[in-house]
Amino acid sequence: MRNRKFSKGKKFFFFIPVIALIATALGYTVMYLWNWILPEVAHTGTLNFWQALGLLVLCRLLFGNFNKGGGNNRFREKAMGMRSKWQSMNEEERAKFKEEYKRRCSGWGHRNKE
Repeated sequence: MRNRKFSKGKKFFFFIPVIALIATALGYTVMYLWNWILPEVAHTGTLNFWQALGLLVLCRLLFGNFNKGGGNNRFREKAMGMRSKWQSMNEEERAKFKEEYKRRCSGWGHRNKE
């Protein structure tokens, strides 16, 4: 087997058609689904391909990017940090934390019966 190493330039020119193909597929998918569902349900107009791509870009700007795995890495890192912090606490510190949590959060979702 040969060792295949691509230079950055070759990788760049390889991924341009791949990115264009993915954008085209996503644009046509959004256009098809919009034109199939929303005109009857929400009484909207139809979209053309470029409007569908614009809608994809707008959604990416408003709601975030297309992450791998669908998760937010900052949230995952924060959760892992909290888990390690909890595991490093002794029983007394855990009980103190639970009491403070109950004090701060016990009224959420409950009506005061006064």
